[in-house]
Amino acid sequence: MDHCENSMVPRTEKEVQDLLKRLKRIEGQVRGVQKMVEDDRYCVDIMVQISAINAALHNVGFQLLERHASHCVAKAISEGNGEQSMQELMTVIKQFAKK
Repeated sequence: MDHCENSMVPRTEKEVQDLLKRLKRIEGQVRGVQKMVEDDRYCVDIMVQISAINAALHNVGFQLLERHASHCVAKAISEGNGEQSMQELMTVIKQFAKK
């Protein structure tokens, strides 16, 4: 896949910190699930936590997707490289939608 890195708009420090905060929270949730498995907890309780982790990861992905479209793709379009950037965006949306 071609990457439109020349159209990348760097994330702000706040954006980076917000993403890291969310990902660290998800990491903690995953460790919690590992502990639940080690402690032989009830399957349904574990699946509920896994569902919450999936939702949290999906939300992070949507946040990144929205930012990419509104910043990087928009920049590529304004620079005349919109077609390639849109193709890349559509490819990643298809991958993301598969779950």
